[in-house]
Amino acid sequence: MKRAVTIQDISCFGKCSITVALPLISAMGIECAVIPTAVLSTHTGGFTGYTFRDLSSDIPEITAHWKKEKLAFDGLYTGYLGSPEQAAMIEQFADDFKPPLVFVDPVMGDAGKLYAGFDDRIVTAMKHLCGKADIIVPNLTEATFMLGEEFRRPGEYDEAYIRDLLVRLAELGAKMTALTGVNYDGKTQGVVGYDSTTGEFTEYFAENLPVQCHGTGDVFSSTMFGALILGKSLYDAMKIAVENTVNCIRCSMGDANHWYGVKFEECIPDLIKMI
Repeated sequence: MKRAVTIQDISCFGKCSITVALPLISAMGIECAVIPTAVLSTHTGGFTGYTFRDLSSDIPEITAHWKKEKLAFDGLYTGYLGSPEQAAMIEQFADDFKPPLVFVDPVMGDAGKLYAGFDDRIVTAMKHLCGKADIIVPNLTEATFMLGEEFRRPGEYDEAYIRDLLVRLAELGAKMTALTGVNYDGKTQGVVGYDSTTGEFTEYFAENLPVQCHGTGDVFSSTMFGALILGKSLYDAMKIAVENTVNCIRCSMGDANHWYGVKFEECIPDLIKMI
């Protein structure tokens, strides 16, 4: 059995980060260890008055204990960080354990804005962390922040622009880059990937559903990471991740009681069939 570790926050309610990554990666037949970067009572999208506890001091202690136990991992997947300083701790973790696959989702923002509580320091930290990765999967907002570009909305960019972003993102240090939320025509949305070792681009698109859902980025990244750990190609991992994310959105559309996240649990049987 493959063994992976994900380092990101626990939002106790809201279906994102570890509470999405752990069940999805486990359902794909991969043992999944976790290191929480922070504990929040809910995620930050749509909730107010949420609690937040930074767990930075625990990360080095957990790392030291695992080193003592001589644990090994086939992959490392990082997401939301509780503070910019945690990026350096994760880089040290990667140096200590040397997992064959380092997958960084530089979770910072969406729709042209950083998430609540973040500033330019997180952008600098994420850029540096991306240099340790084998693959990074930013959305357009995160990509433009890291590259110092002005955010463009659908209809304001073309294929040449997206490919240029991917090449420049690879210059941060990752072998492969994948840009999520790409929407050229309003009818489809998907992901475009780039392998800097071959110079090849690949893409996968699905129907652009007319809704906005919290946690879909975590569903996508968790699924894509799991597929890569299982030996899928970049294209196949992207396809599985897109299809699973779209299934989760379709399953949740029209259910006002689940405005805070998608009902990914109901789609796990279909995900298992995909892999």
